[in-house]
Amino acid sequence: MPLPPPRLFVLIPCAGTGSRSGAAGPKQYEPLAGRPLVAHTLDVFRALGDRLAAIALVVAPQDERIAQVLPGFPGPGEWLLRAGGATRAQSVAQGLGALREQAGALPHDWVLVHDAARCLLQPTQVDALIGACEHDAVGGLLALPLPDTLKAATADGRVAGTVTRADKWLAQTPQMFRIGLLQEALARMGDAVTDESSAIEGLGLTPRLVPGSAQNFKVTFPEDFAVAAAVLVARSGTAMP
Repeated sequence: MPLPPPRLFVLIPCAGTGSRSGAAGPKQYEPLAGRPLVAHTLDVFRALGDRLAAIALVVAPQDERIAQVLPGFPGPGEWLLRAGGATRAQSVAQGLGALREQAGALPHDWVLVHDAARCLLQPTQVDALIGACEHDAVGGLLALPLPDTLKAATADGRVAGTVTRADKWLAQTPQMFRIGLLQEALARMGDAVTDESSAIEGLGLTPRLVPGSAQNFKVTFPEDFAVAAAVLVARSGTAMP
């Protein structure tokens, strides 16, 4: 029997503590332009409508804040997966397992893994990634050609040399791969990988690079909140709250 057409699932790891953000709790739950940061991230994928089979949020099993932060979640076509782990790789691997068990995802379906803290992503960028990867043999990721001069450093914090930036890219998310392939890659590579592409590369495969945007940065440090809020407010045309 032939396989059904592959579907598109979204998996958003949301179990991190955000220790570098300076926030009192997980940064993905901090207010940003009047709403929780992760709510802005979810809006991006909700805007894609029925192109997606499901949107899944992976939280820590003991997460008690999610119901307060996102009342009404999960809605139709959404899943709350209490499968988060101690590392991003664990959260993604365990989230993929839960996505298959609970949402009926199949190995040949696509998954778009996206950082909860990349709240400035836009639907057009997701469309571009899907268009570039849905017929690709491997899959790919949004990424940004390195715009700045790149330096190598010595152990004592001095310049050891200048590295060519001609072939250097900054990895972003979403990263789009077949669910079964990504599960295999994560199982083989373990918890050391910091993104899904690294795991796929560990299988000897070469993911496609799809140009992203400088605005699709990951909110990481305290000053990033102000920058992200300014961008969101400028897009909405409203005054800062």
